Amino acid sequence: MTTDAVDTAAVPGDEKAKRPRTKTTPGGVDPALVSQLVTQAREQGLQLSGEGGLLQQLTKIVLESALDGEITDHLGYDKHDQAGANSGNSRNGNRSKTVLTDVGPVQIDVPRDRAGSFEPAIVKKRQRRLSGVEDLVLSLSAKGLTTGEISAHLAEVYGAEVSRQTISTITDKVMDGMTEWQNRPLDPVYPVVFLDAINVKIRDGKVANRPIYVALAVTADGHRDILGLWAGDGGEGAKFWLQICTELKNRGVDDVLMAVCDGLTGLPDAIGEVWPRTVVQTCVVHLLRNSFRYAARQHWDAIAKALKPVYTAPTEAAATERFLEFAEAWSSRYPAIVKLWENAWAEFVPFLAFDAE
Repeated sequence: MTTDAVDTAAVPGDEKAKRPRTKTTPGGVDPALVSQLVTQAREQGLQLSGEGGLLQQLTKIVLESALDGEITDHLGYDKHDQAGANSGNSRNGNRSKTVLTDVGPVQIDVPRDRAGSFEPAIVKKRQRRLSGVEDLVLSLSAKGLTTGEISAHLAEVYGAEVSRQTISTITDKVMDGMTEWQNRPLDPVYPVVFLDAINVKIRDGKVANRPIYVALAVTADGHRDILGLWAGDGGEGAKFWLQICTELKNRGVDDVLMAVCDGLTGLPDAIGEVWPRTVVQTCVVHLLRNSFRYAARQHWDAIAKALKPVYTAPTEAAATERFLEFAEAWSSRYPAIVKLWENAWAEFVPFLAFDAE
């Protein structure tokens, strides 16, 4: 699975370097709190996948929803359905087990039946390790996918030995679980929200990479949470992002102190319309990554070394001076990189107003 952000930055021209524009940071933001939480998030990492990632909760929901679909299909009736009366077999609680996955250990509740005839398929009896769940969980958790796409992905996971009717039952249960997660209430205020895109393989007759847009938050008490996942086609703009921001607001998010994002078209404007006082901060990692796109590989180390004094400067004024030095040294060879930083400057400098920790 690739984790590169969808790049929407356009960097035209080779104009002479000029002093970059700045944007006033709105009042009402607690610099110490935001600085502490941003620093903490960077130290702990906000990755979705891999050991220590944030997908354990979603993996638990997906696996347990699929298992609920399996036992429903096995018994022939839903939980609490009167059709199961005197059927000769019924649910018999759950047993807890921990599965080792590529997103870390996940504790799940596996349903049981009274006859002991239920054989779970997605996590088999005595199975303790489950690989390849990242794409599965990301794609099944994202809003905007069709029932056919979700069903096709599950059919590939289960294989040919599982009937179409069984896949349909499992799909319904997984969609129910995901709908509940996608619409859960959120906190009224988040100090920091990161918005990014991940390329995931989506299956619907054929396999194709699609961007999954993700909102990751750091809560006021320092915890990390996935607010939502949305499937796109790579051509998303202001209308799409306004819908996403409005959805988050409708789920209870009244304010975001700082939003960290890459150059996703229309996103800063959407943030400003829904949360007018939010500080929009360009992700420095993505800014560096995009810089390398316009340079020969043999110059990457030198460019990274020359840009480091810019983004590690103690103040905006110092960062501006360091940037002008960079531009003087590199503008003749790579004017597009200079232009990239000039265009992003207003969204790059807000964190410089906060104390370094």
